[in-house]
Amino acid sequence: MTKCMALCAIGKPVIFLCLLLAAAMLLTDCAFGSENATRPWDEANASVDVILPEAFSEDGDHKASAADRGENGNTEGGVAMIYAYVNHRVLTILPADNSSAAALIELLKAGDVTIEMHDYGSFEKVGPLGAYLPQNDGPITTEPGDVILYQGNQITIYYDVNSWSFTRLGKVQGLTQAELKDILGDGNATVTFSLLAEQQETKSNR
Repeated sequence: MTKCMALCAIGKPVIFLCLLLAAAMLLTDCAFGSENATRPWDEANASVDVILPEAFSEDGDHKASAADRGENGNTEGGVAMIYAYVNHRVLTILPADNSSAAALIELLKAGDVTIEMHDYGSFEKVGPLGAYLPQNDGPITTEPGDVILYQGNQITIYYDVNSWSFTRLGKVQGLTQAELKDILGDGNATVTFSLLAEQQETKSNR
């Protein structure tokens, strides 16, 4: 009888401690689940998706070269090109060799993306992409013709110099700074990004 009473006396604190531990674990899971349910972006853009091609791992590591990314688009020298249609003209963009540019190509494989772009800082046209791409930010001093991903969800076309931490998406080919500025024009511009070069005449006359 004495032995049974001793076991009961020991068992009650153990059971109580187990219940406390289980409750603490439940509260911790709830707290972390609530935090992870909200993306670390501003609420206005919380509904957009992260574009991560199958050619990349979950941490965004690049697994394919630029030459491997042109299955459904036009290529020059084996590399898929991106075309930007603006003010009845077309810009040919050589994509950067990183997961960000490849994700943009994957996005464009689903269809053209039209962006309302505006001037900023007298050195770029910038507008919302409507989706988040993987970022490969690093210190960059831009040159005219650089196509840049900013904050993961904005795309910019530079016509002058600026230094910041950006992700390079590509480079406009075959144009001088003066020619690029003339094509982009003053003020706002509607720019359509596409993988299809054969529609240049149709798109550039929009």
